[in-house]
Amino acid sequence: MKRREFIAATTALLASPRCLLAQGTRRRVGFLAMTDPVPTIDSAWLAGLRNHGWIDGTNLIIEYRYAPSQDRLPAFAAELVALSPDLLIAPNPQAAVALKSATASIPIVFVGVWDPVAIGLVQSLSRPGGNMTGLAASASGDFIAKRIEILRELVPGASTIALLVNPDNPMQMLTLTKEMPSTARLGVSLPVVEATTAEKLDIAFASAAAQRADGMIVFGDPFHFNNAPRVTALAAEHRLPAIYISRLFATSGGLISYGSDIPDLFFRAGGYVDRILKGTKPSDLPVEQPTKYELVINLKTAKALGLTVPPSLLVRADEVIE
Repeated sequence: MKRREFIAATTALLASPRCLLAQGTRRRVGFLAMTDPVPTIDSAWLAGLRNHGWIDGTNLIIEYRYAPSQDRLPAFAAELVALSPDLLIAPNPQAAVALKSATASIPIVFVGVWDPVAIGLVQSLSRPGGNMTGLAASASGDFIAKRIEILRELVPGASTIALLVNPDNPMQMLTLTKEMPSTARLGVSLPVVEATTAEKLDIAFASAAAQRADGMIVFGDPFHFNNAPRVTALAAEHRLPAIYISRLFATSGGLISYGSDIPDLFFRAGGYVDRILKGTKPSDLPVEQPTKYELVINLKTAKALGLTVPPSLLVRADEVIE
């Protein structure tokens, strides 16, 4: 090959996208969260990216921002948008709302948002519209009823079940509005106790105990996740059988958890990142729903509460902590 032809061929090769990536051209992803890093979730998220050939530090740069409180989310969202990333990730509804307000052009993928249509993130699950899509946290609208059913298997005579919510979480308040009327048929009193700070958790649990609650449903929220050991300790202190949304609480001493497999959702998020970075518009990617749910039972906690876990529940459990 003549020298001129060799130079031309080499120049063309170096200009190819694959070769540019090999030389250090990286795509940038912004990640905005409120929860502290959770090892199992982080591992699943990075594994999902690797599954599609994206490796942080090699052909991808991930900019993480962990807001210490909800009121800091807008500033952190603006900070990420100012970096001009190719894509933004929101692992909870508050972060998703903040990012949606911060940009209408940068693609956004949410992960684990309960009802993205209800809080205005997308137009519909099949046709998201706009610059946002992702993975919902539930495939049904019976969040409260399903957990009442499970708690009643553990505490058959339960007639009062407290609901621990964070009023600053838009999805939790919408869930209450949508589902409370339909739970009347279950014949259970459902007092709502609220907490937005760690200090108010004490007040919320004391209120539930004062109302003679037979159990509690913890809705699950970045604030609850960050305070999981405190939440489960308060449930034990007040001898309240509680059901949680994630196995993180069961492994932190909580009685039982039931919810979508959150690490699996983060693993699947890698597919959205891959398709969007390769040119697919978020509006062309339908919102996906969970395909895996986890039921985790902590037998040690059950024993401490004087509860006998029925075989019908044990046989359905994905994990039993002894």
